[in-house]
Amino acid sequence: QVQLVESGGGLVQAGGSLSLSCAASGRTFTNYAMGWFRQAPGKEREFVAAIRWNGRNRNYADSVKGRFTISRDNAKSTVYLQMNSLKPEDTAVYYCAADATQGIPIGTHFYDYWGQGTQVTVSS
Repeated sequence: QVQLVESGGGLVQAGGSLSLSCAASGRTFTNYAMGWFRQAPGKEREFVAAIRWNGRNRNYADSVKGRFTISRDNAKSTVYLQMNSLKPEDTAVYYCAADATQGIPIGTHFYDYWGQGTQVTVSS
């Protein structure tokens, strides 16, 4: 089992920044690719970003490219999502997830473990 705990959500004005963290515990962190997803009210959960176990490969949704950056610190078993130039449409609950494959998949069904989520609200 892998336990994931997100933190760092909150309320921010459009154009502002937030940094999310996700601390993992339970199994070897480097066994997992890590992803961030989000879910807005009434919408399906969608892919935001993913990073390979060694941090050398990343994948982003088109909607966040150039604004969001995913990173990880394997020594701290933590994955981060730096969000800049936030827009009201970025408002959602953000989830981190762990995937035991060697890739950086974008589909939710690839991920084995999920955190409880953290709310991000961007006001206009």
